[in-house]
Amino acid sequence: MKQLLQNMKTGATTIAEVPVPTPRAGMALVKTATSLVSAGTERMVVEFAEKNYLGKARSRPDLVKQTLDKAKREGILPTVQAVFNRLDQPMALGYSSAGTIIGLGANMQGFQVGQRVACAGGGFAVHAEYNVVPRNLLVPLPDSVDFESAAFATLGAIAMHGFRLAQPQVGERVAVIGMGLLGLLGAQIAAAAGCRVMGIDIDPQRIDLAHSLGLEAVTREGAVDSAVAFTANRGFDVVLICADTSSNDPVELAGVIARDRARVVAVGAVGLNIPRKVYYEKELSFINSRSYGPGRYDASYEEEGRDYPIGFVRWTEGRNIESVVELMAGDKLKIGPLISHRFPIEQAAEAYEVITGKKKEPFLGVLLTYANTVGKLEGLKVIRFNVSTSKPATCKLGVLGAGLYANATLLPAIKNIKDIELVGIASSGGLHAQHSGQKFGFKYATSSDEEILNDPNINTVTILTRHDAHADLVVKALNAGKHVFVEKPLAVNKDQLSAIVDRLLSAEHGMLLTGFNRRFAPLAQSLAAFLSNRKEPLHAHYRVNAGYIPLNHWTHDEVLGGGRIIGEGCHFVDFLTFLVGAAPVRVSAVALPNGGKYREDNVSMTFTFPDGSIGVVDYLANGDKSFPKERVEVFCGGSIAILDDFVSLVTVKDGKKKEVRRAQDKGWRSEMEALVQALRVGIVPPIPYDQQVGVTKATFAAVESIRSGAPVEVG
Repeated sequence: MKQLLQNMKTGATTIAEVPVPTPRAGMALVKTATSLVSAGTERMVVEFAEKNYLGKARSRPDLVKQTLDKAKREGILPTVQAVFNRLDQPMALGYSSAGTIIGLGANMQGFQVGQRVACAGGGFAVHAEYNVVPRNLLVPLPDSVDFESAAFATLGAIAMHGFRLAQPQVGERVAVIGMGLLGLLGAQIAAAAGCRVMGIDIDPQRIDLAHSLGLEAVTREGAVDSAVAFTANRGFDVVLICADTSSNDPVELAGVIARDRARVVAVGAVGLNIPRKVYYEKELSFINSRSYGPGRYDASYEEEGRDYPIGFVRWTEGRNIESVVELMAGDKLKIGPLISHRFPIEQAAEAYEVITGKKKEPFLGVLLTYANTVGKLEGLKVIRFNVSTSKPATCKLGVLGAGLYANATLLPAIKNIKDIELVGIASSGGLHAQHSGQKFGFKYATSSDEEILNDPNINTVTILTRHDAHADLVVKALNAGKHVFVEKPLAVNKDQLSAIVDRLLSAEHGMLLTGFNRRFAPLAQSLAAFLSNRKEPLHAHYRVNAGYIPLNHWTHDEVLGGGRIIGEGCHFVDFLTFLVGAAPVRVSAVALPNGGKYREDNVSMTFTFPDGSIGVVDYLANGDKSFPKERVEVFCGGSIAILDDFVSLVTVKDGKKKEVRRAQDKGWRSEMEALVQALRVGIVPPIPYDQQVGVTKATFAAVESIRSGAPVEVG
């Protein structure tokens, strides 16, 4: 399928052939009929992408600081590579479209194939021939609402939410500053709600358009005098600022024309230096409207389909979109006069030349249109690349998951390993698989996991998906006769782990390796060699400056991510297991109080091992991320070793101190080389199964110990 993409590194806006996405549970596959180009959000994205590196840095000083901190911790070269990798990720543009449902994931009661719908959401209702859209961002269309009008429904919901925030009453006077798309929609919504509306704009043509829609509107020059006459010198009850400008004039004007104790709502992106005198003297209420209503930026609502009870949240983003569609159906929200341009998706780059001003012509509503044909979907889920034919390779690799970790870390590490052939890569959305497949030299990209699992030319599957999918895909891949590399964690709960263990205990199966990469790092291997002749138990302390992650991040979700101890803490438990040579048998763990800010991610865990060794992991989210992340100290038999962030290793023995320094290397490439060697020899996995399983069990036990307040046997 064709999809519009923005390259943040080069600034290029291109049309790419991308696999048709596969709908997950709670989502529908929609054949797009038309989509709306945002002259605000999308224009800003394109203009940022087109800046050179210096321009990008000047516009985002916050990211520059993060980059400098990372360079101090990890070195300049890894930091530069990370920045370029992040900029090189394709960005899907668009967030408002309309089309027809042609496929449904599980749990989509109330929707059906063939249903016409309005679609919303960045990353979902994008400019592409096919999209997967979650249920709460879909609104059925009545026959009286055409696709072109419905493509404006999301933008209409932004105006609707701003209007609702002002809590208007029937008969109140409402001023709308800015008669662009957002303002014209907002003004019509206010009029439909029984308010008297006056629009204000600097462009006489916009004023004329407002008049043609039956709205009263004036130019900026006459706004103050007109406001006096329009409100009988009382001032406006509500002022909606829908302009798109860095100027502070709209906010200043709002203060002048508002009545005493009026409500001012900023819906558009404007300067926000609020003049104290007039806002203080009138005791004005000022609200910054956030997108299109409650539910926006809440993954549980948008992605997982958990709706808010209507008795508590009457107007969610989904219900706002539904309300806009109802106004369209009742002919109270006129869209046709707002459309200035239509471009077929093949000519989408021209649309951005219009909205960025490269084409010197007036515009308002810019639509992209799509062919009405529907091909055989299974054939459209795979994109093949022109690469050389198969080569002899021990590891013929298929990859499930093409996110940032895959693109920035693992795939660059394995690209040039000679005995690995990159065959296929999958991501449910298709886009990232297409980008990664082309960038790293895979033979094909797909949106279907089954395409990878059932490919006879693939003998090894790498699983880089979100944590909750790991265990199920491990079992499926093993059942398909594949060797498996799964990024940590192996599982996020006991049932998932039991399913994997049962499969490993059954008849023949491929090799399994969990992505505990740190044990394969060069300095880790040197540390192990230093301890190899120990005659007594050791004590190891692993301090992790993990950094803060917001509570709404999926990693904290016990179902999706497993929480930070299970999801990431397993790395450090495995490293101690590697040093000792066996998994822990007992754990005692305590956590600092969460205080509403944390979620069991400031934790001290003490592990006891079979030989009596003791390992301590202090996993902390309350530090400064500019400080190095990891430090390991080991005491054993009159010797000491200190590993600092995989950059330096200091060993002390018999009064002799030795230090080795190198560029940071956490073992990703060495890990995959070990897997290839194990496949070549065909004897044992690089990490014994009892350690892979035992480490995972130990993290479960650590969480149990935190909550019970008592030590827990790992079992």
